Amino acid sequence: MAAKRSDPTRRKIGHGIQLLGASVLAGALVAGLGIPAVGAIGLSAKAVANEFNTIPNDLAIPNLAQSSTIYDADGGVIAKVYAQGQNRTSVPLSKIAPVMQNALIDIEDHRYYQHGAIDLEGTLRALTKNASAGATTQGGSTLTQQYVKNVFIYEAGDNPSKLAEATRQTTGRKIQELRYAIKLEEELSKQQILDDYLNITYFGEGAYGIEAAAELYFSVHASQLTLTQAAMLAGLEQSPSEYDPTVNPIQARERRNTVLDSMATYGTITQAQAAKAEATPLDLKVTWPRTGCITAQQDEGFFCTYVEDVILQDPAFGKTASARQALWNQGGLQIHTTLDPLDQAAETKAVSDNVRADNKAAASTTMVQPGTGKILAMAQSKPYGNGPNETEINYNANADYNGGEGFQTGSVFKAVTAATALQEGIPLSYSIDAPAAADYPMMTDCSGTVHPAVSGDMNDTSTAPGYINMVQAMAASVNTYFVPLEAKAGLCNVVHMAQSLGLSYAGSTHGLVPLAQVQSLTLGVNALTPLQVANAYATFADNGVYCNAIALTSVLTNSGKSLPVPAAGCHRVMRQSTAAGVNTLLASVVSDEGTGATVGIRWSDAGKTGTTNEDDQAWFAGYTKQISDATVMSNPDNPNKSLDPWITIDGVYYPNAFGYLTSGPIWKQAMTESMRGMPDIRLDFAPRPGNAYRPPTSYPTSYPTSYPTSNPTSYPTSFPTSFPTYGGGNGGTGGTGWTGGTGGNNG
Repeated sequence: MAAKRSDPTRRKIGHGIQLLGASVLAGALVAGLGIPAVGAIGLSAKAVANEFNTIPNDLAIPNLAQSSTIYDADGGVIAKVYAQGQNRTSVPLSKIAPVMQNALIDIEDHRYYQHGAIDLEGTLRALTKNASAGATTQGGSTLTQQYVKNVFIYEAGDNPSKLAEATRQTTGRKIQELRYAIKLEEELSKQQILDDYLNITYFGEGAYGIEAAAELYFSVHASQLTLTQAAMLAGLEQSPSEYDPTVNPIQARERRNTVLDSMATYGTITQAQAAKAEATPLDLKVTWPRTGCITAQQDEGFFCTYVEDVILQDPAFGKTASARQALWNQGGLQIHTTLDPLDQAAETKAVSDNVRADNKAAASTTMVQPGTGKILAMAQSKPYGNGPNETEINYNANADYNGGEGFQTGSVFKAVTAATALQEGIPLSYSIDAPAAADYPMMTDCSGTVHPAVSGDMNDTSTAPGYINMVQAMAASVNTYFVPLEAKAGLCNVVHMAQSLGLSYAGSTHGLVPLAQVQSLTLGVNALTPLQVANAYATFADNGVYCNAIALTSVLTNSGKSLPVPAAGCHRVMRQSTAAGVNTLLASVVSDEGTGATVGIRWSDAGKTGTTNEDDQAWFAGYTKQISDATVMSNPDNPNKSLDPWITIDGVYYPNAFGYLTSGPIWKQAMTESMRGMPDIRLDFAPRPGNAYRPPTSYPTSYPTSYPTSNPTSYPTSFPTSFPTYGGGNGGTGGTGWTGGTGGNNG
């Protein structure tokens, strides 16, 4: 069914209406629309005409707000986000079924293509009918005038006073609508006006515009609407609530049939077609719109809000906050992201398999791709939402991105200190005699402030580790090794290394603050997020190349224009040999000798456990060549409350909530699933030094003064053929902790 088209000659005649006397025009308008007679309110036709001529006619056509769609890396929909709360997807007239166009015209303004901004015939008809009835029973507004009214309503938004002004039934408002309508008819074609009308109109149940309405009520696009579907939607325009088919199906069907009768009356369809269509049910196929990040599946709501915050925060989307907010409010964006649905599923399942949502402790975990900075997954044990055991705070991100304050990292930060030491030329073989407890040595921070020596550095065991090198110290996470190593490498150098790894700021109750430059920096006293840590560790996996964490791959406007997205900006921040050294160190952690021995996976991997004082936070961060992942367990409502004792989801009891017992299993399960099917690409490692040994503390003070001057001249010519037997000695006891085993005694 072809859409009706305008007659250019008739349209010129329609435009000629404005050449009539303004008093005739305005007088006909107020009479035909049932506005109280001008005489009754003390106005003359001349006064009305004067008012008409003074009204501005430069109506600004709004750029309609539309819903934006956020996609994962495979093109799946994460969520639809409705700008200004309006479910709208604008489409050109070419993508709106002709039968829909005709249905609307026939019921609302069947002479649309024959008149200009005002339909004198329709106005006089309304005048006659209203006069006969003694009341207003029929209006005379054209589609163009109705469109102007809809523009006023759209611009009023949620402002009650502006909305009341836009819908007031007064002479002034009707005249204003006409003044703008005349100008629109001069500047836009009938097709353009009809297109704008169909995209701005409200069709009920939150559906703005014909595309959203077609999808909601019939689960089809506007281009696919049938005769009966189009007739029902055209009937909604007059009163979306009264004729709502999901609430009032009888009234909706009656109204639909009225539209079908009009279409038959004006020759768009035959009487037979109308009769057949009127006999059919509404046949709704409702798809209720799922709006906002709360509708995201697989715990993707947190990533969804992160994407929104990136657009609102990053200068790539506008130089000012107001410009970025305007872009977001306008909507119509097609936002393609880095989120990998398989990695997200693996991360989400690993979290839910290990921590219940009602647990006081909450797990949060993020995956990043080394070499690109792409955020692959982001999950939490407390689901996204505002119900019981839910949260809308993204624990994986900082406060700028709807996140929290972060969490102290504990020994996870030792990798930064190690990288600094290696970059400063201190070798993996660097060895010291590490005590059980010691003073924090004097250090100087980047401002030149000298921090004097102070007591307090200790390990979690009273046994002294003894003489060890950097690899041994990392494997066993020895505090009394890494604090003096930090002093030797330089506190300010450690700070600079952290900054180069994206760890410039930490969270606090006052928002983001610069890293605390204290002597215990290496022990992880700053609060960081899993996203920060995962991205920093990705640098080691990629041989010392750091990339900014990115969530977006492309953003398109409704017109198809590509917007710039934040760049990863990958660049080298340390020598390749330094990164290789860190890989060697962190590989020792997941080896049989390390604190993460139970966490390692079958691919070439490296990682670090981290547990803060009193076991308040427990971390595991690690990586392969392809994926870096950081996981933390903490009580987000009370980060200073110990996680002890730790009881697994299966009821297994542990007195201490160490990183390898809490976050470690989540990391291992998620990484194993995500790495499934990927090749085992070996990380670059530096040669590992042999274990350190304690140099002798004393040497002999005297030596022999004489030696034999001759050798024996004869030797025995036979030897014993049997020997006596002895009892076997015991094998000795194995070592525990830092102590070596005792040797076996002689038998």
